[in-house]
Amino acid sequence: MSISGFATVTGTEGYATRFRENIPPQHYHTYHGLRVSSIGFGTYLGGVDEETDERYAAAITRAVELGCNVIDTGINYRCQRSERAVGRALAGLSERGVVSREEILVETKGGFIPYDTTRPANPQQALAYFKDTFLSPGICRASDIVAGCHCLAPGYLRHQVNASRANLLGLDTIDVYCLHNPETQLQQVSRETLTTRLRDAFVALEEEVKAGHIRWYGVATWQAFRARPGALDGLDLADVLKLARMVAGQAHHLRAVQLPYNIGMPEAFTQPTQRLDDRDVPFLVAAQQLDVFVSTCVPLMQGQLTKGLPPLVSEALPGFGTDAQRAIQFVRSTPGVHVGLVGMSDVAHVEENLAVARRPPAPYERFKALFVER
Repeated sequence: MSISGFATVTGTEGYATRFRENIPPQHYHTYHGLRVSSIGFGTYLGGVDEETDERYAAAITRAVELGCNVIDTGINYRCQRSERAVGRALAGLSERGVVSREEILVETKGGFIPYDTTRPANPQQALAYFKDTFLSPGICRASDIVAGCHCLAPGYLRHQVNASRANLLGLDTIDVYCLHNPETQLQQVSRETLTTRLRDAFVALEEEVKAGHIRWYGVATWQAFRARPGALDGLDLADVLKLARMVAGQAHHLRAVQLPYNIGMPEAFTQPTQRLDDRDVPFLVAAQQLDVFVSTCVPLMQGQLTKGLPPLVSEALPGFGTDAQRAIQFVRSTPGVHVGLVGMSDVAHVEENLAVARRPPAPYERFKALFVER
């Protein structure tokens, strides 16, 4: 099976319009004409088993039915099972006529070496898998691997893009393909080496754009954009974009970034981690000025923010029945965030979380008191 097309201005606008009677239009943020839901679907956590696969597929289906048109995954998530669950859900939705491919934005990532279906039982099996899958076919060299798990070699990335397209049940074109935590490289190589590897990776990804395999590319990070200036594992967004311009000029396709952001991890909005025009600014300010699509992850801090939030939060973000909803509202309301990705492998959680979409994002003045100097 092959699913052709990609998210389009017309498709995403049509999707958002279908929900206008139940969902405020502010739920859909606009980036280069695309209308994307302020709550996206994440697929990181969960068991490596068929039961979790089925739960994810059902949850994705329900989320799309309730107004979520951004789905995020990664080839290493659950040994490639998350990508495959996304593929099954998209195929089912398409076959039933619920949505067209042009209405859904699909993000995935590559960089971490993924297992296939199951985790090896021991280190010997893991080494054998790695050799048979990547080294022997010449997809990458042992010297390309950092920390025993991470690779940005061009041949490896081309292989991973095509593996992701296959996992997504023949998705012809991935809307957003991100290099996954490139700062991992700095555990073992110099910043100069990482710069070279990023440049070579961007060359490969621009080629994938020309081939029609991806539309945009970017970087999904954990620490890099939250680190203070000068930190060993920090990256500057302006420098990353400069590399893309060196590769492909102003017409480059590096358009997307992803990073953690939530009530307990507000650095993207509060801390001046980025150098821009001879001044230090918070990441979300830099991303807005540099015209980059921003998705954020861990809005619930992997479950830690689903209960026990202080009364100040419910006072600042009224009208919700659970702390999980309040935490999601905080993220989707923050200026500069296009999509807050929420991990959901249960239909009941989908319905609870997507209920937030029935209210508009909160004005910043209402919840600015939640930001505490750190």
